[in-house]
Amino acid sequence: MITNTELQQKGNQFPNKVVDFKKDADILYFTTQNEVILQLTVLRDSVIRFRFGTGGVFEPDFSYAIDEDGIRGYNHLELKEDDTYYFVHTAKLKIRIEKNSLQTSIFDTDGNLINEDELGFHFEESFEYGGNIVKMSKKAQHAESYYGLGDKPMHSNLRGKRVHNWATDQYAFAKDQDPIYKSVPFYIGLTQKRAYGIFFDNTFKTFFDFCQERMGVTSFWAQGGEMNYYFIYGPEMADVVGSYTNLTGVPELPPLWALGYHQCKWSYFPESNVKAIANKFRELKIPCDGIYLDIDYMDGWRCFTWNKDYFPDPKRMVKELADDGFKTVVIIDPGIKIDKDYWVYQEGIENDYFCKRADGPYMKGKVWPGECNFPDYTNPEVRDWWAGLFKELIQEVGVKGVWNDMNEPAVMEVPGKTFPADVRHNYDGHPCSHNKAHNVYGTQMARATYEGVKKFAYPKRPFVITRSAYSGAQRYTSSWTGDNIASWEHLWVANIQVQRMCISGMSFTGTDIGGFAEQPTGELYARWIQLGVFHPFCRTHSSGHHGDQEPWTFDEGVTDIARKFISLRYRLLPYLYTMFYEYIKKGTPLLKPLVYFDQEDAQTHYRTDEFIFGHHILVCPILEPNAKGRRMYVPRGEWYNYWTKTPVKGGKEQWVDADIDEIPMFVKEGTILPKYPIQQYVGELEIEQVELEVYYGLGKNASKLYEDAQDGYDYKKDRYSYRTFKMVGREKDWIIQQHKRGDFITTYDTFRIHLIGLPFEITTIELDNEVISMEDVQFDQKACALIIKKDFTELHLSGI
Repeated sequence: MITNTELQQKGNQFPNKVVDFKKDADILYFTTQNEVILQLTVLRDSVIRFRFGTGGVFEPDFSYAIDEDGIRGYNHLELKEDDTYYFVHTAKLKIRIEKNSLQTSIFDTDGNLINEDELGFHFEESFEYGGNIVKMSKKAQHAESYYGLGDKPMHSNLRGKRVHNWATDQYAFAKDQDPIYKSVPFYIGLTQKRAYGIFFDNTFKTFFDFCQERMGVTSFWAQGGEMNYYFIYGPEMADVVGSYTNLTGVPELPPLWALGYHQCKWSYFPESNVKAIANKFRELKIPCDGIYLDIDYMDGWRCFTWNKDYFPDPKRMVKELADDGFKTVVIIDPGIKIDKDYWVYQEGIENDYFCKRADGPYMKGKVWPGECNFPDYTNPEVRDWWAGLFKELIQEVGVKGVWNDMNEPAVMEVPGKTFPADVRHNYDGHPCSHNKAHNVYGTQMARATYEGVKKFAYPKRPFVITRSAYSGAQRYTSSWTGDNIASWEHLWVANIQVQRMCISGMSFTGTDIGGFAEQPTGELYARWIQLGVFHPFCRTHSSGHHGDQEPWTFDEGVTDIARKFISLRYRLLPYLYTMFYEYIKKGTPLLKPLVYFDQEDAQTHYRTDEFIFGHHILVCPILEPNAKGRRMYVPRGEWYNYWTKTPVKGGKEQWVDADIDEIPMFVKEGTILPKYPIQQYVGELEIEQVELEVYYGLGKNASKLYEDAQDGYDYKKDRYSYRTFKMVGREKDWIIQQHKRGDFITTYDTFRIHLIGLPFEITTIELDNEVISMEDVQFDQKACALIIKKDFTELHLSGI
């Protein structure tokens, strides 16, 4: 064990005795003899901010991560003290602060220890770079587990790992490689079946050690800035993730087409190639909504230009694609080519919008166009300018979405792959070096892009996707996990990364299906598409350097599997859209690792493969070649095998058959699963009837169905339809009730109800307490299907 004395000899400084205390409404200040100040803010009964200043001062209080619209307010705040401690009590927590050291322990209201400082806050002055290296160490409890931290490509339980956040362009990254593209300094601790979260809102290079260096200690630190973290209590993991997501913000609802299937490659050009790809999707009846143009659509890789040899009339092409149901998404990178004849470069120079070195000259870096300058997206004036650049692409040409890449920021041919540390940034009026701005650069680029796309796509909703992100980026953009590899190991990594992103507040995430680098076999592509259709963002993308990667490029069997699963995604769009609505309303992640689904069950704490899609569907990908099935853990409860409709009892590991054309997939008992007819693209059909697959379950259960106009902003004016289906299952009867909110009127009038797993024969049907004569109902006992008015007012007596 390292003692304080040893650490102090190494240059670490610690808070000593508290000599002053004051309270300012919901903010408490504790000042020590050696001028360390702890500012403790009660945001909610379960969300407490701990912020430490040294030398008696705080830096200006500014954060890109915190959402101004987050919920604030608490029910109870009480202060007590004795000779040794201060006590701060809220309606959910008891906090004990040591008067001699500011070391803190946090308990629930029953007195159970949730989290306690080991050494607590300490720091050392960085004489080389200026400022402090700020540190926090906590005691790890017995069998404590750790989750979160964004896109780390490693085992979902981080105990025993040491990681750091520094957004890095890591082409063809490996399993366990760290860091990669994103910086999300938020983790969830699970101890004694109680969950808490810590969000270390510091944009410098941050480090997290989960009992690797010292067995019983978890620590986090940063190479600059303040020790500024938010403690979020559950006790359910769902409460922690919901509160963190509320703190850092949620996106607006995406247009429904953005939840369809997307196709991408580096690169589709010229126009004839793009058209051929689009036509092939329609010819083979494989649904697709998005086609992406990578950097080759530009003139010499200059952003906001078109290569007129490849695309002589972009507006006409984009319209023709749109007429066939394809939305065009284009890439935009941050590097602006140094070219005095290039209008974007001219405007950047004239207005002084590019990042500069400490000594004054513009920072130069090589990316795809050659030597480039880079806009300072941390300057609000630059963000406004950047947003305005999208007018032609979005408003005039008709592009529907923008893809921001290379925004870690990535720079070629330099050892660190990024900007030099001495580059200066505006940081919204808080000037700083690249050390502080690096991790937020990509997010601020995506934010500026989002503002532009939103402005010029209006009255439709914007769609933006980014590679690099910091906490809070989800307010502006979706994301993908970067340049992965076509390998079975990377299929495992892809599954974990998206689960991890979802519980890190960034649900609208997917991976490059099939792998970006190298070429998948047909079998690997088939297994990846089976997983990818259950990811919130669903896109095949490849470098194209080893061959093509469209769903038809392998063999007919793989094409059929791709069609089957992409079609299944389109059938499940109302379910996915409902999940999205709950994400924006409550911060509920779209995918839930098993530990999130049932943290009480210790079996789930180290499971990586299985996840819950929404609230009701259990999915487990096949992750190795030549498999006819796999062993998987079915969590506690009663489930139905989706393919066979046979009931399965959970709470144990079991073998599940899954030949090449199936993925292990189960539906929770008591679920009502809404399905649309298969469409080749969102909006192709006017929906005339919605199928409800109703899975019998004993007791009370509820399912939801959210619908609106699928694009636009009328949903914010109550023009939506939000149905809650409540079911009560008993041994001899079954009741379904419906409650609807919102003013939107759907295009369909009827539900086709398909009853699954009934343990009895139907002899009587009652509607609003009136018995319907079975002689009048065309009811197929075997198919268990009936058609009913969408408001449950009348049964259709024929035509089933």
